[in-house]
Amino acid sequence: MMTSEKFNLLSFTGKMRILHLTWFAFFLTFVVWFNLAPMLQAIRTSLGLDQAQVTTLLVLNVALTIPARIVIGMLTDLYGPRRVYSGLLIACSIPCFVFAVADNFTQLALARFALGFIGAGFVIGIRMVSEWFPAEELGTAEGIYGGWGNFGSAAAAFTLPTIALWFGGENGWRWAIALTGLMSLVYGFIYYASVQDVPKGSKYFRPKNATAMEVTSKGDLMFLLVMKVPLYIALGALAWRLRNVAIFTTPTMYIVWFGLLLLYAYDSMLAVRANRRVLTEEVPAFQRYSFKQVAILNILYFATFGSELAVVSMLPLFFADTFGLSPVVAGMVASAYAFMNLMSRPGGGWISDRFGRKPTLLILTAGLAVGYAAMGIIGSAWPVWLAVVVAMACSFFVQAGEGAVFAVVPLIKRSLTGQIAGMTGAYGNVGAVIYLIVYSVVDASTFFFVIAGTAVLGFVALLFLEEPSGEIAEVDEDGTVTMINVGLKA
Repeated sequence: MMTSEKFNLLSFTGKMRILHLTWFAFFLTFVVWFNLAPMLQAIRTSLGLDQAQVTTLLVLNVALTIPARIVIGMLTDLYGPRRVYSGLLIACSIPCFVFAVADNFTQLALARFALGFIGAGFVIGIRMVSEWFPAEELGTAEGIYGGWGNFGSAAAAFTLPTIALWFGGENGWRWAIALTGLMSLVYGFIYYASVQDVPKGSKYFRPKNATAMEVTSKGDLMFLLVMKVPLYIALGALAWRLRNVAIFTTPTMYIVWFGLLLLYAYDSMLAVRANRRVLTEEVPAFQRYSFKQVAILNILYFATFGSELAVVSMLPLFFADTFGLSPVVAGMVASAYAFMNLMSRPGGGWISDRFGRKPTLLILTAGLAVGYAAMGIIGSAWPVWLAVVVAMACSFFVQAGEGAVFAVVPLIKRSLTGQIAGMTGAYGNVGAVIYLIVYSVVDASTFFFVIAGTAVLGFVALLFLEEPSGEIAEVDEDGTVTMINVGLKA
C-alpha cells in the first residue's frame, strides 16, 4: 500500500527518502549525459574537431537513448527499479571514462554513442516514484523527480568548465568528465543499498509479457505498430548524418537502414505475439486502457523534452558565438535554461494535481510554442540579460510541460508504467535527434522556429487527450484483481 505520511520535502523518511535518493540518481545521469556540452569548446580545441564533428557528437549523445529507454522500461517493469537503476549507473561509468581518455574523433564518437544509454535512467525513477506516492500527489512527486534530476545538465554546465580550469592545462576537460564517471560508479552502489522497490505490504505488479507493450484492443495494436515507426526513422536519420561526416560510407548507411527495417519487422512480430489475446477475444472492460493516451503523450514529449535536450546541447555554443562569451561565462549563462527545472517541472506536476492534467498541458504547450518563437529572434544586438530572460521564460513552459506529461504517464496502467514511460521518453529523444539534425543544416533562428511549429502540432494532438479518472485494474499472477485510483480528489 502507498505510505500515508505527509508530503514534506524536508523529510528524509519513508516515501520522501525514496524520492530524494531517486531524484539524485537521475541528477547524476544528467550530469554524466550532459558533461559534453560545456566542454565542447575545450574538446574542439584540444582535438582539432571541425563543426560537422561537433554537431555529430551532439546527435550521437542522444541517439542510443531512443532504443535504450524502451529496453530499460521493459527491464524496470520486469526486475524492479532498484536493481536496474543501480546497474545502469555502474555500467555507464565505463564509457564515461573511455570518453575522458579518447584522443581522436572516432573514439569520442563511439564512447559518446554508448553514453547515450545513461539517458534511459529517467524511465526507471518514474516507476519507482509511482510505487510510493498516491495519485493526488503523483504529479508533484514525479515533477520533483524529473525537474531536480534534469537540473544535472545545468549543474554540469555551471561547474565543469570551472573544474576543468582548476585542473588546468589542455587536459583539464578530461579530469572534469572522468570525475562525473566516478560519481556515477560510486552512487550506483549507494542506491542499491538504500532503496526498496515498493513500500512494505505493497505488491510490485509485473507485465505478463516483458518483450513488448501490452494493449487491449485490435485497433490499439495497429496504433502501437504505427507509433513504433518514428523511433526507427530517427535512427535511420542518424545513420544518414554519420555518412555526411564520413563515419559511415554510403553502403554502410544502406546496410544500417536495411538492418533497421528488419529490426522493426522483428519488433512488430514481438508486439503481435505479446498481444495475440486481443486478436481472438475481447479484453474485459475493467482491464482496458486507451493506447491513444500513450500516443498523445509521445507527441507532447517529442516537443517538450526533445527540444530541451537539443537546446541544452547547443545553447552554450550558441551564446558563445552570438555574444562572444568565454566558455566559462557561456556555460553559466546557458545553464539558466536548465536551471528552471528546479521549479518549473515540479510546478507543472503540482498544477496538474490541483487543476487537471489536460487543461494544464494545453496552457503549457501553447506557452512553449510562443517561447521558442521568441528565442528565434534573439540576435547579437540584444543585451545578454534579455536573451537569458527569454530563454528562462521559454524553459519554464517546456519543463513544466514535461512535468505535466509525466503526471499522466503513471496513471494509464501501473504494470506497464516502465514501458509506457520508456516509449514516451524515447519520443523525447526522437525529438532531440530530429531537432539536432535540423540544427546541423539551418541557422539557430530557424532551428528555434521549427521547434515552435512542432509545439503547435502537439497542441492539436492534445485536444484528443482524455482526463484520467476513476480506477485502473491490475491482475496479479494468481488472478487477484487490485483496483488503483487514478483520479484527482475533489
